[in-house]
Amino acid sequence: MAYTELDRERWVAEDPAHKRADRDDFARDRARVVHSAGLRRLAAKTQVLAPGHDDFVRNRLTHSLEVAQIGREFGAALGCSADVVDTACLSHDLGHPPFGHNGETALDEIASRIGGFEGNAQTLRLLTRLEAKRAHPDGTSAGLNLTRASLDATTKYPWARGEGPYETNKFGVYSSDLSVFHWLRDGAAPGVRCLEAEVMDWSDDVAYSVHDVEDAIASGWLDPRVLHSATDMSAVLDVAGRTYAPDLARDALGAALERLLASGVLPAAYDGSRGALAALKDMTSRLIGRFVLVVELATRERHGPGDLTRFGADLVIPDEARAECSVLKAVANHFVMTTDERLGILSGQRDVVRALVEAYAAQPESRLDADLRLDFLAAGTDDERLRVIVDQVASLTDVRALALHRQWGG
Repeated sequence: MAYTELDRERWVAEDPAHKRADRDDFARDRARVVHSAGLRRLAAKTQVLAPGHDDFVRNRLTHSLEVAQIGREFGAALGCSADVVDTACLSHDLGHPPFGHNGETALDEIASRIGGFEGNAQTLRLLTRLEAKRAHPDGTSAGLNLTRASLDATTKYPWARGEGPYETNKFGVYSSDLSVFHWLRDGAAPGVRCLEAEVMDWSDDVAYSVHDVEDAIASGWLDPRVLHSATDMSAVLDVAGRTYAPDLARDALGAALERLLASGVLPAAYDGSRGALAALKDMTSRLIGRFVLVVELATRERHGPGDLTRFGADLVIPDEARAECSVLKAVANHFVMTTDERLGILSGQRDVVRALVEAYAAQPESRLDADLRLDFLAAGTDDERLRVIVDQVASLTDVRALALHRQWGG
C-alpha cells in the first residue's frame, strides 16, 4: 500500500514556496526533528545512568540515534518509508523530562488533577504545540507541523488516559491536545497503531534491552559472570516476569535465557581491554541482528512480499524473541536501576522535580522561559497554568534542572 495524499497532509497547509521540488515530504519531517531544540536537549537527559557519569554510557540523544539507525533499516526492509520510521524513532523520547522515567513519575503525581503526565503524550504536545516552526492562521502554534504519517508513527499509545485497549498506565495524548490527535488519527481504527509506530517501538525495545546491558558491563555496574550464574539470574527472571512480560510463563523466560547463553553472544568476563570492548560491541551487533531478523521474517511470513505500510500490516513479534528481549531488560533493571544506591539517587531526583515545580509556580513571570511565559499569561485557568509549568519542567535537561535547583535554594 503506497503512501497517500492523506498520509502526506500537514495540520496547517504550508506555502508551496517553502517546499523544494527535490525533497520528499517525509524527508522534510525528519529534518525538522533533527533541527529541533527538543532533540538537542536529549543530549543532557538520563537514559539509565545520568549524563556525566561515564563517557561511554548512552544518554537519551545517543539512544534515540541508535533506535533510528535500527528502525530506519528495519522499516525499509518491510517497505515502510525509511524517513517516516526515522522521524518516529528520533522523536520517541522527546517528551521525556529530566531524570528519565523517574522524573516522569514525579510529574505524573504533580499533574494528577490535570490528567497526569506521560512522556509519550508530552512528545505529541511538543511536536504539535511547543516546538516553534509553523502556526495556525489565528497565531497559535502548530509545532513542527509534521505530516499525518510521521505524527502517527510517533504515537506509540494512540489513546487518551484510561482508554487503551489493554490494561496500561501509558497513553499518548492529553485532553488539551485531542484536536490534533483526532486529526492525525483520521482513518485509523481506535487503539490500533500504524505499522511504522510498531517498527519504532520494537526498535526501541531492541536498542535499550541490548545497550543497557552493554552500558552496565562497560561502566562496571554489572560483572558479566553473573549472567552465567543460575542463582543470580533467578532473580532476573522474576523481574522479567513481573515487569516486562507478565503474560509469559517463567519456563518461557528461563528458556529464553538458556537460548541467549547457548548463542555465545553474552561475554563470560570483562576487563576493559580493547579486546573486551570489541567483544562487547560484537554482542550488541549480534543481538540486534537476531531480534530484528526474526521479527522481519515472522512479519513477512504473515503478510507476504511487497511494501508494508501504515494499516496494511501489523508487526509480528514471536514470543521467543519478546522473552529474550524481556530477560535482557530485566538484567539492567535488577543490577543497575533498582540497587540500593540507585534507589537513593532516584528519590533525590523526584525531590528536585517537585521543588522545581514549586519554584516556577512561586515566580512564573520571572522564571519561565519566554515562550512558556507567554503561554502562562494566556492561560485562563489554574489547571492550564499548571500544565504550562509542567511543560517547563519537562523541557529541562538533567544538568539545567540540578543547576536551577541549586540556584533557587533547593
